Amino acid sequence: MKHQHPTHPEPTDAQARRARPVVVCYPTETLPQLDLAASAARREGAELLQRLSVPPRSAACIDVPAGHFARIVSVEGPQVGDLNIWNSHNIAERFYSGKTRALHGTHVSTGDSLWSSFPFMRPLAHITCDTLDWYGYDADGGS
Repeated sequence: MKHQHPTHPEPTDAQARRARPVVVCYPTETLPQLDLAASAARREGAELLQRLSVPPRSAACIDVPAGHFARIVSVEGPQVGDLNIWNSHNIAERFYSGKTRALHGTHVSTGDSLWSSFPFMRPLAHITCDTLDWYGYDADGGS
């Protein structure tokens, strides 16, 4: 249950704690960088192989071979969709949202990767384009 009001008093140094800069646990400068220009060039000449529409409160599966692109489009306004990813050659390797959030934050965008679980820990997919990139980050850290 989420508390409506704090149940503990603020410590005397609360203001100083709030003013401290954020500590980055996983510096993203050390991660492999995507060649976004090369990805954009490959997308430019890409051929549409399949189109799939998934109704609300429903699900679908598609196979996206390595090196191919998949585009996810919200066609009816603001929506939230779940995404699960597996390595089709080894289903023990699957999308690890917790590590992805630790590396890139809760709102992934262009240049970020979607990471797999332990012991694999590698990108299963890369985000090469985000049509909402204009939004940036708001005061709450959302993007």
